[in-house]
Amino acid sequence: MNDLPQNRPAAEPGASAIVNGDRSPERAAPVRLTATVFGLVQGVGFRDYVRTKGRRLGLAGSATNRPDGGVDVVAEGPPGACQALLELLVTGHTPGRTDRVEHAFAPAVGGMVGFVRR
Repeated sequence: MNDLPQNRPAAEPGASAIVNGDRSPERAAPVRLTATVFGLVQGVGFRDYVRTKGRRLGLAGSATNRPDGGVDVVAEGPPGACQALLELLVTGHTPGRTDRVEHAFAPAVGGMVGFVRR
């Protein structure tokens, strides 16, 4: 017999529901993901897509248009959730067309509330 709880919603890609003491993703120090997405990502609903996915992952952050046609994404939260958002950006299964994603991880700075589109 399966001892796992039933009727639980599926997690976003890369997210983990495993809790294992201090090693759990929920207890890891928050990180900041900074990513720039290049391609056809303006005027196609890309920022709304990122905002929706970021909120579902429990992240705080923003998606902002750049003058060069790209979009800057800044997100803070658990490392697994930030990695999941990055995977969503990189796979190309987004509105528009993603040609390239440049990204970096750093310790979280804080100060962001919610996930906004700018």
